[in-house]
Amino acid sequence: MYYNGVYHLFYQYNPKGAIWGNIVWAHSVSKDLINWIPLEPAIYPSKVFDKYGTWSGSATILPGNKPVILYTGIVDANKTQVQNYAIPANMSDPYLRKWIKPDNNPLIVADKTINKSQFRDPTTAWMGRDGNWRILVGSVRNHRGKVIMYKSDKDFMKWTKAKHPLHSAPGTGNWECPDFFPVSLKNKNGLDTSYNGKDIKHVLKVSFDVTRFDHYTIGTYDTKKDKYFPDNTSIDGWKGLRLDYGNYYASKTFFDNGKNRRILLGWANESDTVDNDVRKGWAGVHPIPRKIWLDPSGKQLVQWPVQELETLRKKKVQLNNKKLNKGEKVEIKGITVAQADVEVIFSFTSLDKAEPFDPSWADLYAQDVCAIKGSMVQGGLGPFGLLTLASKNLEEYTPVFFRIFKTHDKYKVLMCSDASRSSLKNETTMYKPSFAGYVDVDLADKKLSLRSLIDHSVVESFGAGGKTCITSRVYPTLAIFDKAHLFAFNNGAERITIETLNAWSMANAKLH
Repeated sequence: MYYNGVYHLFYQYNPKGAIWGNIVWAHSVSKDLINWIPLEPAIYPSKVFDKYGTWSGSATILPGNKPVILYTGIVDANKTQVQNYAIPANMSDPYLRKWIKPDNNPLIVADKTINKSQFRDPTTAWMGRDGNWRILVGSVRNHRGKVIMYKSDKDFMKWTKAKHPLHSAPGTGNWECPDFFPVSLKNKNGLDTSYNGKDIKHVLKVSFDVTRFDHYTIGTYDTKKDKYFPDNTSIDGWKGLRLDYGNYYASKTFFDNGKNRRILLGWANESDTVDNDVRKGWAGVHPIPRKIWLDPSGKQLVQWPVQELETLRKKKVQLNNKKLNKGEKVEIKGITVAQADVEVIFSFTSLDKAEPFDPSWADLYAQDVCAIKGSMVQGGLGPFGLLTLASKNLEEYTPVFFRIFKTHDKYKVLMCSDASRSSLKNETTMYKPSFAGYVDVDLADKKLSLRSLIDHSVVESFGAGGKTCITSRVYPTLAIFDKAHLFAFNNGAERITIETLNAWSMANAKLH
């Protein structure tokens, strides 16, 4: 949340080790979303209504500028889940270090129609035109994921379950970490969660417990019926849009009224072995905060690293108008390529060499197609892109690249961030997927842009200005620190031009 000029990040944390368990609400604060001050935990198990766990939730700013946290408490060994609230102990403390959990908790208890062990993660509240507050809680019934709505009058204390869920979808499994917010049809500005004026759509984002991806739909919120209806351009299920096609889960947005934008924060778990996590003493990172808005098409969201990240940019190198024929690569030198920000625009003169899209792939996820058509499989138009965290002789590399296919009467752009060759480590439990998504982009100008944030074990990539985002976690053994290399490459028959490539060494953020 953003409160009185300070960003507050609350996150699920195990103070006793680098494995899941003993979950508390860790708390860090920042003035710029980049440099953070860690504080003591804000919420931890201590009462009968959260004795077995303090799980995820959200913050809401109530009238009178009063912040309140809603969170899921675990009350017994059966993982029975209830919804609780907490308030700051001292409103004059600019960092709101201490939080109180009043004795009138829990605020919401599951009725007999709800699976009490799958009932969690209350959203930021919004106020309807009737003056009543509303929140959503994620749940499931008979494999049908749903978000249950609760309403309260202005006191925020007495909550009643609505007659029906705001939305549900069959065959999707349990819905975690729901998020529901308005987006503008007119510009990139964010909107307060309670905003319900003209020229808006609503976004419902849920984390699918089964697939471990964050999915969303764009649609219409019928305030009279308190129902959400996804647009017919939004697939409502596992094949639908994702916020990020890689290692990115349990995300949450908030409205930053200081800069009139909506900010997305997520979690990138480790893909390494648990033993290695324990050895290094930490597990899980927060990717760079992203500004999020509705694409002018109205069909999808767009994400971009917050502008404040650019304050960490140091030494810069540049390439212009560099041609890459089939099989060629060029090394980007002169910066710290294991800790870098890279922006590149690729262009090509013709779409004629685009390969036909195999009809047998129609039911595959993009990730499966990327596994078949990797960066070293020569193509027509692509693969072209970046080889990040590469060793000198390419024993290790994490390619981020595009490949353009031709379907009946249009083109299909595949974007991959392929971890399969990222590390010589070969532990069977290490996860090295060929993450991928399709990019809905107009190729009339025959250009594609890519931005990759490279940070040792994290590669966050943004295709076509943030239309498709992929976060990979990788663990090279050779391509580390100053032994890492960065290349731009082309393995397609069509010659590619690097119109511009700007790359910066990135400084360390400050952790006070």
